[in-house]
Amino acid sequence: MPLEPPADEVELHVNGEARRLRVDPRVTLLDALRDGLGLTGPKKGCDLGQCGACTVLLDGRRVTSCLTFVLMHDGREVTTIEGLDGDPEGELHPVQQAFVDHDAFQCGFCTPGQIMSAVALLAEGHAGDDDQVREWMSGNLCRCAAYPNIVAAIAASAGR
Repeated sequence: MPLEPPADEVELHVNGEARRLRVDPRVTLLDALRDGLGLTGPKKGCDLGQCGACTVLLDGRRVTSCLTFVLMHDGREVTTIEGLDGDPEGELHPVQQAFVDHDAFQCGFCTPGQIMSAVALLAEGHAGDDDQVREWMSGNLCRCAAYPNIVAAIAASAGR
């Protein structure tokens, strides 16, 4: 009879809603969001924290969710691409709309992580010029090379 791994309980406030999970202590925040809560916006890209596809906001700060254990974040606020506030009538979040307007994606795999990083970058005040945007977005890779359009979308979101 195989041994069952130990399970611990964690409560997260995900996209404004309290959610409780029983998880193995080795479960990452990314796996808890995707497998435990069915939120597939954060993508499993490299699983090494190098591509940024799994970027979410944790208490308003961006994190690569594949590199942190979910149990470390009991009681904290997590925002995924699914939880970005748009207009109550179904309009997209302004950064999402800017990505659409500036064709800032191709295959779309990296787009949720790119948008979450862009939202954080704007909140942090790091959109002064294109070089600053490139530097602060450098943790998010795009295999399709949509970088010029991503920078343009962020610049537009910053009002430049």
